[in-house]
Amino acid sequence: MLTHLTPDGVRAPFAAYSHAVEIEAGARLVFCSGQLGISPDDVVPETAGAQAELCFAAIATILAAAGMTLKNVVRINAYVTAREHMKPYMAVRDRLFQAPSPASTLMIVGGFTREEFKVEVEVVAAG
Repeated sequence: MLTHLTPDGVRAPFAAYSHAVEIEAGARLVFCSGQLGISPDDVVPETAGAQAELCFAAIATILAAAGMTLKNVVRINAYVTAREHMKPYMAVRDRLFQAPSPASTLMIVGGFTREEFKVEVEVVAAG
């Protein structure tokens, strides 16, 4: 159903991600809106790693409502507000997504809707 592509002739990925993921025709797709590092009771942790944990926990809950898990994720778009937040975010992502890894983009952005947010993650899942 899914084919992870990291072809010869393209530089190997810098981290744990695939250059592309092919989805077989007829698969169900779920597009998750960006999830911020905030708990259901409005607590925003200080660290980027803890915020990333909350982002992925929210995504897992959303996917469960569609009968899917994080193993169904084919694409991750992640945003952090500073270079020093990249490593803690990537540690969480790499622990949650084993090879073959989803396609992934990580960008540094100027900020989010509230100053205390450091991480936002959106995904596409197929199943």
